[in-house]
Amino acid sequence: MSYPPDPNNPYHQQPPQQPQQPPQPPPGYGYPQQAPQAAGYGYPQQAPPAAGYGYPQQQQAYGYQPMPGTIQANNGYINIAQLGPVKIASMGQRFVARLIDGLAVGAVIALVMALGLAGSLGIVKDTDDCSQYSYGTVSYDDCLQQQTDAATGLVATMMIMIGVLALFNLLYEWLMVSFVGATLGKMAMGLRVVKESNGQTPGLGGGFIRFIIPIVGAFLCYIGALLVYLSPFFDNSGKLQGWHDRAAGTVVIKK
Repeated sequence: MSYPPDPNNPYHQQPPQQPQQPPQPPPGYGYPQQAPQAAGYGYPQQAPPAAGYGYPQQQQAYGYQPMPGTIQANNGYINIAQLGPVKIASMGQRFVARLIDGLAVGAVIALVMALGLAGSLGIVKDTDDCSQYSYGTVSYDDCLQQQTDAATGLVATMMIMIGVLALFNLLYEWLMVSFVGATLGKMAMGLRVVKESNGQTPGLGGGFIRFIIPIVGAFLCYIGALLVYLSPFFDNSGKLQGWHDRAAGTVVIKK
């Protein structure tokens, strides 16, 4: 049976066949599509180092800020508020600084003692001048009394000089550490004494406590003072704090 030709398709061309899509497998079969990685799966992001590990530069790069006073592991650094990670001064550096201070203070003491002694000896006369047979306006007894007074004055002068020099030593160590954070020796070695809690200079109270503890120990034949200066070796925290540093809440750092 024939049909009239289609005016829209005079050549009887077959319409193009639409490709058939293969049936999609139900969920759970075949290879699943790559799903976005959930939190905790795949390669984890690099986490910041734990407290106390790594170098301070790496810790800052990761944004890690340790607590004030936290000692950094195995690298000699300590975190100080307002200062960040700073290096702890070694015992060798502190010894050289103390040696420089001793030479500086000793030179001043020697100069003052020499000048005072020379001036005091100038007023003391030889006892031969008080001869019993000498003639003059001063009798022999008056001459001896003058010599005794001069010797007493010499002793008093020496005691005053010792007191003045002790006061100078007190003011030198106390005031410079309190307000500057360093003596001349520490300045020469690039060291500084700061409060562990805030990184500031110790102040009058902290500086005095730090100074007076070795002085009190010196009354025991100086053995106590020696133990105080060696006490940083006994500090197992890694901060090299001596007993005077712990009492004052200070730490010695390298600038």
